[in-house]
Amino acid sequence: MSAAPSTLATQQALSDTPDPTLTKEVHFSEQSVFELPTNVRPCCAFGHNQKVAIYTLPVPLFRLSNSVDLETIGAHGYGAGSFSYQRPAPNQSRRTENNGLIYTQRGGFIDLAHVRDTADLTVALFYRIHPNLGKPHRIDLPPELGPRHIELSNFSVDGLSAEQRWQLAASLSARLAYFMAEAHEIAQGHGYRSFAPWSEAVSAYSVEDLYSNMLGAKLALAILNNHQAATRQQFNFHMTQWLNASLLELEAVPIKQTNALLDAVDGYWWNSNEPLPNKFTLLLRHYQLGDRQSPYLVASQLAQRSEHWPLLQSLYHGDVNPLNLSLQSELFGIQFDRVAKLWLSVEQRYADSFAHIPEPVWGDGFNHTQFATIAQFDERLDKQQLSLYLETNPHLAGPKLFERNQP
Repeated sequence: MSAAPSTLATQQALSDTPDPTLTKEVHFSEQSVFELPTNVRPCCAFGHNQKVAIYTLPVPLFRLSNSVDLETIGAHGYGAGSFSYQRPAPNQSRRTENNGLIYTQRGGFIDLAHVRDTADLTVALFYRIHPNLGKPHRIDLPPELGPRHIELSNFSVDGLSAEQRWQLAASLSARLAYFMAEAHEIAQGHGYRSFAPWSEAVSAYSVEDLYSNMLGAKLALAILNNHQAATRQQFNFHMTQWLNASLLELEAVPIKQTNALLDAVDGYWWNSNEPLPNKFTLLLRHYQLGDRQSPYLVASQLAQRSEHWPLLQSLYHGDVNPLNLSLQSELFGIQFDRVAKLWLSVEQRYADSFAHIPEPVWGDGFNHTQFATIAQFDERLDKQQLSLYLETNPHLAGPKLFERNQP
């Protein structure tokens, strides 16, 4: 990423006593090495050793394993999609990026693909927002249910130092990248498919998704504010380290315990009897959208009922200390939702999926401040469908017995 010094910065650099604050007055080109990622990483449907069906035909003798160990998550690769091969540090050999579910005692299940995707988006947006901060500007995004774009409004940045403008652009980028993740949850619930034969309804509003996305936004924000994302390689190195450090802080558990906990919530949070991508492979969903997210933790009652309790009981000896996450909604007196909005439109082919929502809410397009309202309507419909499903599957307990740390 190149940055041209302003006249003021150049004058300060050549003066007898340069002011470090003023030498930061530089102008970034929009021609960033961080292209907007066009494809998300394959995310993990919630569960463990799941059955798979293509169209309506089960795939025999195949089980999908979703879990990972902290030691094997590999090096981050910006915009990796399905594959990357990066160095975790300059003096280390290349490794693949391994994504999946990992349970943490403070953050519940973490989906690493969601963490990495939102971190990448945060950095990509930063290098598009920073050069246009305070000016009317439109950032076109890859479509999902229809066209998407970010609209930046005119506002004054006079009086803000170069460092403050940097921090403001970084915080705006993290917030908007996170809301792009919320938009993806809505899209999945309304028929959007990255791969045409494979329904993504099973992944919509999954309990670990948005917490994981917000974690990625917060990690990228820290990296940006530490000026550690000037190049893709530099960002990859630092994202690898920050991701590992955050999983340690959240108290990630070994893969055997992650798998045991996924088994413990089978029949409550997910249904191993249904093959992917059937919608009701997932039984428990999270519809509380917004800039504050709390983790879903496996209750001790569920763990104790499991045949794996001897393996899990060490996780329940002390007090639980869940970590709530949040993103700023204002900085330096500037309210973010007034100066930057993510807008979505719905193409006609998806209109029927919004039939349960009043048309004035979505018909002419909607922005991220309306996502929570749409999720509430989706929740009502999904719960009706789930209730009917559970009536025909009485052996399932359904979505109960979970611990949720309320914000």
